[in-house]
Amino acid sequence: MVAFASTIAVGAVLLSLPVASASEEGAGWVTALFTATSAVCVTGLIVVDTPGYWSTFGEVVILALIQVGGLGIMALASLLGLLITRRFGLRMRLTAATETKTLDLGDVRRVVTGIVLVSFLFEAVLSTVLTLRFALGYSYPWGTAVYHGVFHAVSAFNNAGFALYSDSLMRFATDPWICVPIALAVITGGLGFPVWIEIWRRARGSLRRWSLHVKVTVLTIGALLVVGTTVVTAAEWNNPETLGQFSPGGRLLAGFFHGVMPRTAGFNSLEVSEFESGTLLVTNVLMFIGGGSAGTAGGIKVTTFALLGFIVLAEIRGLPTVHVMGRKLTSAVQRQALTVVLLSMGAVVSGTLLLLTLTPFHRLETVLFEAVSAFATVGLSTGITGELPTSGTLVLTGLMFLGRLGPITLASALALRERARRYELPEERPIVG
Repeated sequence: MVAFASTIAVGAVLLSLPVASASEEGAGWVTALFTATSAVCVTGLIVVDTPGYWSTFGEVVILALIQVGGLGIMALASLLGLLITRRFGLRMRLTAATETKTLDLGDVRRVVTGIVLVSFLFEAVLSTVLTLRFALGYSYPWGTAVYHGVFHAVSAFNNAGFALYSDSLMRFATDPWICVPIALAVITGGLGFPVWIEIWRRARGSLRRWSLHVKVTVLTIGALLVVGTTVVTAAEWNNPETLGQFSPGGRLLAGFFHGVMPRTAGFNSLEVSEFESGTLLVTNVLMFIGGGSAGTAGGIKVTTFALLGFIVLAEIRGLPTVHVMGRKLTSAVQRQALTVVLLSMGAVVSGTLLLLTLTPFHRLETVLFEAVSAFATVGLSTGITGELPTSGTLVLTGLMFLGRLGPITLASALALRERARRYELPEERPIVG
């Protein structure tokens, strides 16, 4: 946490330099701090227009902060997962070793090296595709095409959502050569490093041999993508301000794109402020859930959400224990998932109340969307972020930092603090419901 705070501080200092702004007047400390936090926490919320306000130097600083933040988040989450796994007793470690080697990558150096190589590989492929499209499809000079290709590739894979266009990606809403690769990069980065390592190692094996974590992550993300795409497309199909302006093919593409973006990437190809209320509500839910653990996505993570669903299902069926895909969930994991969700909800509610109190915006639907977007490190906005007073900007800054590191450190701390009770008190059952 100290390392991330230090990186944000360094980034804020660099962005406050006169050379970082297009006007060469230097950014104010609130603007520089907010932008640095948004970049390091790979959020994508902005208070100033990225291509209009920042110079090339400032944009490169933002790009570097996104890359450092994305790699740092994946490394931190993966290493904490490795630490928790190795804290198991001998029996549990032997059992885990026979089931999966997802995080058993040897020493720290190999873990970090693997994360860097996987990230650079995906970013290089996406950079190449986007560069070719910008150069051949839009006649960009090759230097500009490469710069835009690399910037958006890094931003997409790290789920950051920063764009070099004032309208984000709205000008490319019906271009599949831009939207589809970026959407796939968002999904890829949001799956998480452990998932990709296991998929790579067991590419030729049966899917039934995947670990529980990989099964739950892949299936839940797939289901949420289908739900998100279906809801956005259906709800906005006839909205003339969003999908209604395109042909059927363009509507399907834009609907798919915005079904993916709540995975915690802040790109938008439609005007979010024109979304129907139902679309905003579903987007809030999808943003809060987020993506996979030990990846670049934020939120409470899809595994946490899925485990809560299995817990509820077991309770409804009257089962004393929770079984998931041939495995039993420990009570500790169940308590950790519940704690992460409730504390995350508390953070969002607290942030929303502060924004309603400290800012001139009092429409709950809009303010809640900004709070969820900041906490889940998504970056989608209804357009009020840049109009917030200093107090509101600082609230969102705190939500981004808390949302980026809070669920990771909280879940790890709960697992590492687990200890056995030496005695139990008499049971008593209060009335529930």
